[in-house]
Amino acid sequence: MTQVRMYTTAVCPYCLRAKALLHKRGVQEIEEIRIDLDHHAQKQMMEMTGRRTVPQIFIGATHVGGCDDLYALDARGGLEPLLQAPKD
Repeated sequence: MTQVRMYTTAVCPYCLRAKALLHKRGVQEIEEIRIDLDHHAQKQMMEMTGRRTVPQIFIGATHVGGCDDLYALDARGGLEPLLQAPKD
């Protein structure tokens, strides 16, 4: 399964929803980067994505976006193939 990385904060209902969907799709490990604890990570996230909100989700090298983006990707059948893509 492809590596999943997610920028999060401690109190974020959208982060919880995104993690729940990923777990439902078989993801056992999510690398969480807490931007509320690491301001350098917050700056890095904003530079990479152009966004300030969490979650920001990466599957492998692909920036999926936020929670709504993740659910939309899943609804159109694109999440599972992305999760199953060979590792780089």
